[in-house]
Amino acid sequence: MKRRDLLKASLSAGVLQALPRPVAAREAQAGFSRARPGTPQWPGPSQWQTLRAQVGDRLLAPASPFARGQADAVRAEALEGIKNPYFIGDHPALTQTSGWQDAWTSQASVYAVAARDAGDVAAAVNFARRHHLRLVVKGGGHSYMGASNAPDSLLVWTRAMNRVQMHDAFVAQGCAPGSAQPAVSVGAGAMWADAYAEVTTRGGRYVQGGGCTTVGVAGLVQGGGFGNFSKRFGTAAASLIEAEVVTADGAVRIANACTNPDLFWALKGGGGGSFGVVTRLTLRTHALPAFFGAVSGEITAANDGAWRALVARFVDFYGDGLFNEHWGEQVSLRDGRRLKLSMVFQDLTQAQAEAVWAPFFAWVRERKEYSFSEAPRVIAIPARRFWDPQLFQKYAPGIVTMDDRPQASQDHFVWSGDRGQAGWFIHGYQSAWLPAGLLGKESRARLVDALCAAADQWWVELHFNKGIAGAPRDALDATRDTAMNPAVLDAFALAIIAGGGEPAFPGMPGAKADPARARKRAAGIRNAMDALLKAAPDAGAYVSESDYFQQRWQDAYWGANYARLARVKQAVDPAGLFFVHHGVGSEAWSADGFTRTT
Repeated sequence: MKRRDLLKASLSAGVLQALPRPVAAREAQAGFSRARPGTPQWPGPSQWQTLRAQVGDRLLAPASPFARGQADAVRAEALEGIKNPYFIGDHPALTQTSGWQDAWTSQASVYAVAARDAGDVAAAVNFARRHHLRLVVKGGGHSYMGASNAPDSLLVWTRAMNRVQMHDAFVAQGCAPGSAQPAVSVGAGAMWADAYAEVTTRGGRYVQGGGCTTVGVAGLVQGGGFGNFSKRFGTAAASLIEAEVVTADGAVRIANACTNPDLFWALKGGGGGSFGVVTRLTLRTHALPAFFGAVSGEITAANDGAWRALVARFVDFYGDGLFNEHWGEQVSLRDGRRLKLSMVFQDLTQAQAEAVWAPFFAWVRERKEYSFSEAPRVIAIPARRFWDPQLFQKYAPGIVTMDDRPQASQDHFVWSGDRGQAGWFIHGYQSAWLPAGLLGKESRARLVDALCAAADQWWVELHFNKGIAGAPRDALDATRDTAMNPAVLDAFALAIIAGGGEPAFPGMPGAKADPARARKRAAGIRNAMDALLKAAPDAGAYVSESDYFQQRWQDAYWGANYARLARVKQAVDPAGLFFVHHGVGSEAWSADGFTRTT
């Protein structure tokens, strides 16, 4: 029997359930260091050839297109290509973020396994464990924290594992037949553009995913995951039914509520890259509402007094009219006393949505101290067409940008507003969950004061779909059964204060990195968040969108759940093969993940 056939047979028989226990003692001791090129421990050519024999031409030696010695044509193609997040994702040496000031820069691994199945992943994991290598996992490559890359490492690159398959009645392995439910199985390399196209545009169902179409499905789910309509359907992790995952011992395991339940729970929001390499996920799908829609516009206030009154009026409006399962996405408080509206809604007609907003817009129009710098617009479309780029190209050109490379999938588009993040270099990034108690009548003034004080320092974005308070009971219960910080259940929004600059990949011609300017901007971002946190001093943060230098990160990301996550980590990866910055168990390692410190 072939190796892969044996693997599949073992999985179907349910024999890969026991979690790994053995570990080389020295790897779990302080002072242990992973191998680097040029050291005696680094594998020699014959050893790399052994791995090549297992994975074939899928063993790559990735090099940045901006590396020294690259041809001018290669560099020119990359300079154009980094404007396209699909180009970046298709390059094994690039990441969707080019770096973070004083934190990390995007660097290629020495070798990469371009995995096509779980067997390839297992071969890479086994090789890294046996030879004490720094291991990195990349699917979408969107990690702000730099988890998708590391120098002197072996990369497991799952981009080619992008199959999306619908199920009418999926039963998780080891669970009762009566638990069958509609679902979708998604390979670790698939992006949300792939998932939405199959599930919604072609399948007429809904899967809770991310807002950015180029984000990897696996990474988003493991981080918890929010999308446009999380206020109705909960987090992406809350919809996880089953995962196939390669653990540190190289075994391919199934994890669900009935088989390896502790590992399953940890994968639901415990952070990507810490517990194993997820190779496939199966997610619950939901009945599709009749309509999805959006509300946009921008209001400018003439003076500081009018600005505070506008913010106060919107807080009242949100608390009384929008704090429910129908509304998601964001508003931002911008320089020049501008309130930018970028909201979405579900399960409302256009007339219903317009009626909700009519009192607020009337209040603005009645006062001469306000003007619409962008006219308000309310639009509803059949929900099945919400991720159909052909619809937008025909009726609203400019909202989406296609991957225009030859042979690109017609499903691959990006919201044009997200294009600025392609290759961007982060200066600062802060997030905080704002508790729903701040929407109480007696607390709103305190919230408004903090918002205005923060906006004096930097733009403030309120992402209402990234707080689950106000969601229906089923979404709250499903999200409660994940590893995320329980504070998300009581948060009405995630506040994000962030800024960055143009791409600055190492060696990139014309890169405009300015460390002094970046540090000054980072200080402004920190000051803005400090002002906002006066209204919520104990606020937690979202692991996938937060500060690289986050203090008390264990509590901020996972709260009371961290102790259980640490126990799962010890059970499945006691030697710490899987390391990411501020991931579960990372406190035992040096900042670069190469040296065990405790």
